Amino acid sequence: MAVQSEDLFVEIEDVKLCYRVDGDPAHPPVLLIMGLNSQLIHWPQRLVDKLKEAHRVIRFDNRDSGLTRWRTGEPPADGYRLVDMADDAIQLLDHLGIDQAHIVGASMGGMIAQRLAINYPERARSLCSIMSTTGNIWVGYAQPGVIAELIKEPPSDPEGAIDHIVALYALIGSDTYAAEEAPRRRALAEAAYRRSLDSNGGPAHPGGGARQVGAILLAGDRTKELNGLSLPTLVIHGNEDALIHISGGKATRDAIPAAKWLGDPEKGVEGMGHDLPQPLLDAIVAGIVAHLK
Repeated sequence: MAVQSEDLFVEIEDVKLCYRVDGDPAHPPVLLIMGLNSQLIHWPQRLVDKLKEAHRVIRFDNRDSGLTRWRTGEPPADGYRLVDMADDAIQLLDHLGIDQAHIVGASMGGMIAQRLAINYPERARSLCSIMSTTGNIWVGYAQPGVIAELIKEPPSDPEGAIDHIVALYALIGSDTYAAEEAPRRRALAEAAYRRSLDSNGGPAHPGGGARQVGAILLAGDRTKELNGLSLPTLVIHGNEDALIHISGGKATRDAIPAAKWLGDPEKGVEGMGHDLPQPLLDAIVAGIVAHLK
């Protein structure tokens, strides 16, 4: 049975960042960056356990998620940008004394990973962009109504809030494996809810989802900058993604020179929604492990 790593904290500018580290410190580091309204626990433990066999695995909660705290006073009206979130990741690597790491990002985390690789090419050993997009508004679009549901404030009572999270997972996750994933989705929703409370038992990040969406919308199109990358890149996307259409993954693949693609050239990982469903996890992890080698 896998042993859960410890929640650690570091203060970087106006962020108190929560992170976990798994694996041998002597192994090559891999930094995992999660997405919108998501936390470090959204990386499946099976994935972390496999990666840590040959890598030092670092995960963290983005600002406005999980146990990470962004500002203690009233947030500014203009929020922040993806570049600020990429800088958070770089400062975490600095704190850990890591000069260069493999960068793996999912969803908004993929966008942050792309920005990190563009702005700090010397810090990225390789890039893996999962269920993400380039910032081009004509690709990687969400199905109607999905974004509105994502940024909606959940009910104030615990059961209602957890039901709300479960409904979001069902809205954007795999349809093919929905029945199999249902128990795991509820367990993950319960854990995510508990990690999103402040010391008084209230929501720790009111408006956080909207600020993260704002960071995405203000990021602009990265396509030309991605054209200039020269690092090994793997792109992973599924054909059932309701939040970021697979066209976003294809555009990422086409923008980065020599980028590799997991699965069918058109359908990607078949049956994968905006999630990492357990029945597909072995194939996804195998692709990432091969890429990191």
